Amino acid sequence: MAVARSFAMRNLLRAALPLVLLAGCSSVATKKKFYEPITAELRSGNSAAAARMLEAARDKNKYAQKDRLLYFIDAGMLNHYARSYDASNTKLHLAEEAAEELFTKSVSRAAASLLLNDNVLEYSGEDYEVLYTNLIKALNYIALGAFDEAFVEIRRANLKLELLEQKYADAATQFQQGSPDDTDRVEIDYEVAKVRFHNDALGRYLSMHIYAADGKMDDARIDHDFLVQAFRTQPHIYNFAIPEVKYYSQDRAILSVVGLIGLAPVKEALSLRIRTDKDLGLVQVLYDDPQNKGAEYGHLPVKVKADYYFKFAIPKIMPRPSLVSVIRVLANGKLIGELQLLEDVGKVAEETFAAKKSLVYLRTVARAITKGLAAHKLKKKMDTGGLSGWLKKAAVDVGTDLIENADLRSSQFLPGMIYVGDFEIEPGTYDITIEFYLADGSLAGETTYSGYEVVRNGLNLIEAFSVQ
Repeated sequence: MAVARSFAMRNLLRAALPLVLLAGCSSVATKKKFYEPITAELRSGNSAAAARMLEAARDKNKYAQKDRLLYFIDAGMLNHYARSYDASNTKLHLAEEAAEELFTKSVSRAAASLLLNDNVLEYSGEDYEVLYTNLIKALNYIALGAFDEAFVEIRRANLKLELLEQKYADAATQFQQGSPDDTDRVEIDYEVAKVRFHNDALGRYLSMHIYAADGKMDDARIDHDFLVQAFRTQPHIYNFAIPEVKYYSQDRAILSVVGLIGLAPVKEALSLRIRTDKDLGLVQVLYDDPQNKGAEYGHLPVKVKADYYFKFAIPKIMPRPSLVSVIRVLANGKLIGELQLLEDVGKVAEETFAAKKSLVYLRTVARAITKGLAAHKLKKKMDTGGLSGWLKKAAVDVGTDLIENADLRSSQFLPGMIYVGDFEIEPGTYDITIEFYLADGSLAGETTYSGYEVVRNGLNLIEAFSVQ
């Protein structure tokens, strides 16, 4: 009897196996494990080795073709930290080109088929990632003494911010229209969240200093005023005191120091559930994570034919806080001051992601409803009773959950915070040291520029980083 029962069980499992394998093949989960040793190497201060490890990971196909933009940004950042500025610019230029091409392409594909999961689409980058490709390139060009090229990058960053709201308004229109071939469309009003970021402090800071170095003091003053406005008009991003910046000294030179601290946010999955109400024509979205389980995330007026309850997930921005709390600057061993916070990249990421997130949320809800209802019908068809029917229905549930993984792709090595300091100092040659301290007062690391020449009329701007 036991042998017969075991034989029957094997047959049932064999019958259900193709469905489980199909579900497994449909998995589109974001893979990030390979980043861990690279990040560890970067934290140890060996940025050149981290850049080589990234190239080795790419050679091992850790970056799919659809994720090539991520590779360009990651490689560009690691080369920047390694002071391989030309190599960094090459990668970041490719990243910017790819972002412009892939955004339009991804929106078109997503609008043409509701059933496509975002993970399947080519990654076109988040707006903060693309913004900082220009600003990091500007820092590269400043290090190379190519100020005109740095200006071009800053202007391109400013233009991206000006066009951001229209970019997502156009995408919303395309999603709303959908495709006449997509018979599974769920009617949802694609309203895009308002973009509340239009003036970047880092871009203003850099252009202010370049203008001053060129002797264009009126232009430098205008950019200084724009920097002040960035703080006054965007308190949701710049919710801290404006740093004391200087671009002119009556009788001395200005030494400017930029500190790139920590690592930018990444994405994590926000688990949600959909509950449909056919009588009210309502879709209620509920939190499914342990902290907020059952609380309402939102609701939408959507006509549905039956009452169902199923899960899905969307990405959310999660910060990676830095352990660095104090950054000191020394000239020939003498303390000349500390750096002050200019930009919280996490805040910029959250705000620029808001417009895209609203569209991702609505499209994911529509897709989840469509796939959930299709899965429900399929389960009813497969409900042949007994263990065989149960296994088949379970396989459908597994498959539906797997293909609804949130798209968690994001660049890994952008800085999390940007600090600056402008110090009046006598022209001359110095050993400039930037020290990074943790909250407990211990030294986390330091960077020294030996024999750095500070000039009276010109740009004296150096940079250091700590990803602790």
